[in-house]
Amino acid sequence: MHDQRAAPVVSGALAAGSLGVALVVAVALVVAGIAAPVRPLTIVGVVVGVLVVPLVRGFFVVAPNESRVLVLFGRYVGTVDDVGLWWCNPLTRRLEISLRVFNFQTDRIKVNDASGNPIEIAAVVVWRVIDTARAVFDVADYDDFVAVQSETAIRHLASEYPYDDYETDAPSLRANTDVIRSSLQAELQERLDQAGIEILETRLTHLAYASEIAEVMLRRQQAEAILAARRTMVTGAVGLVQMAVSRLADSDLVELDPERKAAMVSNLMVVLCGDQPASPIVNAGSLYS
Repeated sequence: MHDQRAAPVVSGALAAGSLGVALVVAVALVVAGIAAPVRPLTIVGVVVGVLVVPLVRGFFVVAPNESRVLVLFGRYVGTVDDVGLWWCNPLTRRLEISLRVFNFQTDRIKVNDASGNPIEIAAVVVWRVIDTARAVFDVADYDDFVAVQSETAIRHLASEYPYDDYETDAPSLRANTDVIRSSLQAELQERLDQAGIEILETRLTHLAYASEIAEVMLRRQQAEAILAARRTMVTGAVGLVQMAVSRLADSDLVELDPERKAAMVSNLMVVLCGDQPASPIVNAGSLYS
């Protein structure tokens, strides 16, 4: 595995000044050799000029959020990511790698969730290159590597969690978005470390049951939601009835025998848990008439 390191390069301004001086000297030697005439001076001037011209190919510019990976005869020399004009060995290959932040939108894929239900899922992945050496030398194509690993991670994530779950406190794809996002980002970061990629953010952009079961699962969702709401309602109603009976027993307002207490509890539960407004019957006689 390759790790990024700084490349030994020369400041472009310093190199340009040095090559400029060498070129001026070469021209001066040629002119002096022709004027004298001194043949050796002319030969030296031509040789210096011929040597200076190819060295110009060693200049390169690094723009903001860009880098250059230098390779000499198949050997990794180093990376230049400082902005500016630089010079290196003209025989060195300079591979341009962007350090900008990229968004990748996955396709909608169909996969079975932890409950075995077919679902459609898609996500957006925000990433950038932080190790240019790994991105260039350890994977064939880091853009394609990000795309394939993102889809693989999403498929694995969907198989680990149910789409929705009302019966347990286990996290689900629909209800626990923060847990799902963190899990996806951690898994994807582990997969992409070898390519020198940093995952900045992941987020699900599409989540739905597959079309063949969507209508059935929608009815199931509605039924489970109603059941969960009823469970909460009954729990609250029982607490209210207990409080009402306890307060009546502690006060001297009325004395209830077990039969009348059971009737009052039944009536209160009907009032508190019913879907329709209660229609009370006014008793104008005694309590027990």
